[in-house]
Amino acid sequence: MRRSTAQSSVRWLASLFVLVCSCAVVLATALDPRGHVLPRDYDNREYYVAELNWLETEISCDDECRARRYADKMGLRFEEQVGSLTGHYLFSVAKMVDAADSGILHKIKARDADPAEVRYVEKMKTKKLYKRGIELEPRAKKVDKTQDIMDTLDIKDPLFSKQWHLYNPVQRGNDINVTGVWLQNVTGTGVVTAIVDDGLDFESDDLRDNFFAKGSYDFNDPGPLPKPRLADDHHGTRCAGEIAAVKNKVCGVGAAYTSKVAGIRILSKEISDVDEALSLNYGMQDNHIYSCSWGPPDDGRAMDAPGILIKRAFVNGVENGRSGLGSIFVFASGNGAKNGDNCNFDGYTNSIYSITVGAVDRMGLHPYYAEDCSAQLVVTSSSGSNDYVHTTDVGKNKCADNHGGTSAAAPLAAGIFALVLSVRPDLTWRDMQYLAIGTAVPVENADAGMQDTAMKRKFSHRYGFGKLDAYAIVEAAKTWELVKPQAWFDSEVVHVHQPVPHGAEGLSSTITVVESDVTTANLQRLEHVQVTVTIHHQRRGDVSVMLTSPSGVHSYLATNRPFDDSTAGMNDWTFMSVAHWGESGVGNWTLTVFDTERPELSGSLETWKLKLWGESIDAALAKPYPIPEESSSVPAPTSTAAPTSTVAPVTSSTLVATSINAEPTPTTSTSAPVAAPTWVPGDEDTDDSGDYTHDEPYFSFLPSWDMSSGKVVWLYGAGMLIVGFVALMIVYILVQRRKTAATHATGESIPFQRLMSAVDIEREAGANNSRRTTRRTGDLYDAFENIDDEDPFAVEDDVLSEPRENVYEDDAHGISEEPAGSRTGTSTPRNGGRNDEEDRQRLLGTAK
Repeated sequence: MRRSTAQSSVRWLASLFVLVCSCAVVLATALDPRGHVLPRDYDNREYYVAELNWLETEISCDDECRARRYADKMGLRFEEQVGSLTGHYLFSVAKMVDAADSGILHKIKARDADPAEVRYVEKMKTKKLYKRGIELEPRAKKVDKTQDIMDTLDIKDPLFSKQWHLYNPVQRGNDINVTGVWLQNVTGTGVVTAIVDDGLDFESDDLRDNFFAKGSYDFNDPGPLPKPRLADDHHGTRCAGEIAAVKNKVCGVGAAYTSKVAGIRILSKEISDVDEALSLNYGMQDNHIYSCSWGPPDDGRAMDAPGILIKRAFVNGVENGRSGLGSIFVFASGNGAKNGDNCNFDGYTNSIYSITVGAVDRMGLHPYYAEDCSAQLVVTSSSGSNDYVHTTDVGKNKCADNHGGTSAAAPLAAGIFALVLSVRPDLTWRDMQYLAIGTAVPVENADAGMQDTAMKRKFSHRYGFGKLDAYAIVEAAKTWELVKPQAWFDSEVVHVHQPVPHGAEGLSSTITVVESDVTTANLQRLEHVQVTVTIHHQRRGDVSVMLTSPSGVHSYLATNRPFDDSTAGMNDWTFMSVAHWGESGVGNWTLTVFDTERPELSGSLETWKLKLWGESIDAALAKPYPIPEESSSVPAPTSTAAPTSTVAPVTSSTLVATSINAEPTPTTSTSAPVAAPTWVPGDEDTDDSGDYTHDEPYFSFLPSWDMSSGKVVWLYGAGMLIVGFVALMIVYILVQRRKTAATHATGESIPFQRLMSAVDIEREAGANNSRRTTRRTGDLYDAFENIDDEDPFAVEDDVLSEPRENVYEDDAHGISEEPAGSRTGTSTPRNGGRNDEEDRQRLLGTAK
């Protein structure tokens, strides 16, 4: 029948329309918010980031458009702007088979020509970041139930009774003290924490309602959703559950269970600095906190810091994130204590822009894995003493009972900070550090090595200023007065160039800061202190470094590392300490370098300098944040005057107080000066001999439209395709309706019904007398019995309304009829399998 033909056509067109729309959506989705389509191809391409300053303005072309033209001029392929870093662009070029280096870095540096000045350029090198999980320990016995608190807060989550880190009724006080905050209905509403990790299972029943898609992105397999893909991609989901697992009947709850979590996936493949920088600034107006439970290897050998581009991303985050209040970066201190590692050899955890969080276990003790360092601000609960953090896992309703390490401590701290921001969203990134210090509960264990600081707070290299207390920090935040902007003071570089004596004695050098120095710098009181050193040694792990402030507070910047046998020394390495928080900074700052391990190996202190950070005296005089620049060798002294260092004995007992290694053996031997290594780390891309070729942009097959981004072409094209197809379908349906109406008006029969004479009917009936059908007699006739000719599509509803026999579900075709006598036969589509003869018999009622 013609009506059925029209219906089939409409169904076919509708299916095709859905397919076209799906393709268009996939195409538009593939073009992520940052505008690049292809994943990084580090095997075949070299990537470069350059900061360009346009020397002249051009109204007809925006900055990205000009960057594309610049790339074309230089023979590069434009990739994208580097997030929200103004003037920073990513370019790439195909690797040359016959050359180790294309030489493009040198060419860009040497060609500061119209129309751009190259302020900074760096080749991106791939690296692997490491999750800070732990090795599993034996299971703990079940702890007492916490039914009372569950009833009070209407918590029905079955795992809550094991979430001792939230409420510990057995070891009283060894939890984050959060239930009193929840009772005030402070649960993190309005705050988003970005989990920068290996993905986030946003389909989990525990996280689905609190997943924040807008702030999420997958940098390993580029796309907007950070879905875990690898077998071990469960780390980020577990961390997210600690923060924002909802109150339901699945697993447990998060510390801020009405807050949101975004997922930023970077840990599942190798990445370069550009994607890492993008991840730390991704969605920084909507993402408030960035939880980072990863870093360089915790093997006690590595000494790694973020590159210049990543440092700029940190500065960009604290200066421009959260509308100028600053992104809050939370980093796990590291799990390398069993390898003698120290978190001051990690340039992420010793950054002034990060809150470095260590761990204590359910007994309030120091876990075997948690690192010590002077950059550690606070600690919070994690695995140890035969128990773990219980949280959400990858899967619809799957739970984890073995999460731990400083990986678990950092997101728990982030969840506490989410509670704080929910009551005081106006806090700056530095206010959060002040509040954490001021409300932390000191850990008075025998191994703490606590010392009094200038601000009357106790500090430990093992526990920082103490354990985070959710109730105390939220209460303090309610009445906290915002600190004034940041200020800083840079000392001159001190050239020492003297050998470090072996044994209990150390080589000391002093920098004196006078009142006029801090006044001129607009610096009122200290927060962070940085020391940049160049130390040569035949075995870096034998070196330990101590800084003593004018008030007598010691910062053990570096401790012996038994597995670090590197001969590279420390070249312009920056250590950081928070132990001097609250001091004035005025007076003598003394750096002492020790060499206590192997008398046959020697080293020397070459140079060092001091940088004091803190609160400004006059907020009106505050300066913009300094942009990190490429590190360079410290210039040689301009005079032959005697160095400012002095050699002074330091008792071994002082050093042992916070050493995590064996006690140094006193000796009076000294060692001769060591010559500087012949190789100095720096820019390896100095070869200018390589050729490079011009690469076509991603969208070279499209017309040369003068648009700033290729994604605009695709989005316009996809939109036009959908609109055009919809218009074509409407026209087709109208034409079919008109044909059907014309057919009824002229009395023409429906093509499916062949008009036959009585003789024809009788002949055909005889020929088919023995045929048997598997369909119920009268099905087709009954279906059309009461059709209204005015509605050519009414048949569909009538057919669907009729009862059917022998109907079953077929995955490929939908509803089908079961072949007679068997359920194993080939399924038949619902509207298929009928021929014209069967239709005629049914209409005449002669079917057998």
